[in-house]
Amino acid sequence: MSGKTQLVIPTPPRRGEGSRISMSERSYFIYIMSNPIDTVLYIGVTNNLQRRVFEHKEKMVEGFTAKYNCIKLVYYEQTNEVISAIEREKQLKNWNRKKKEFLIDQMNPERKDLAIDL
Repeated sequence: MSGKTQLVIPTPPRRGEGSRISMSERSYFIYIMSNPIDTVLYIGVTNNLQRRVFEHKEKMVEGFTAKYNCIKLVYYEQTNEVISAIEREKQLKNWNRKKKEFLIDQMNPERKDLAIDL
């Protein structure tokens, strides 16, 4: 090779390529919201925890969390697999209250709002 610098212009991605993060690079969250006095639990799954918690806090979506004032994030898990996230959400929803409470206590024994740290 001579002392010349070679300029390489990459081929632009075809439609659908490179414009999105691949599924394997995404993060999915299984989360539990509660009301201020910790008497209600809501379990959900999302690919954007910060946005979803904001929606719950602002009651942007009518439904269970708005009706029961579930505005406090008390637990969450993260995975890179959407199928795993959905399966885990279903698993947690089938647990009894005592088992859910134990899970929350492992991460957040004081039941503080974890959204503050997001």
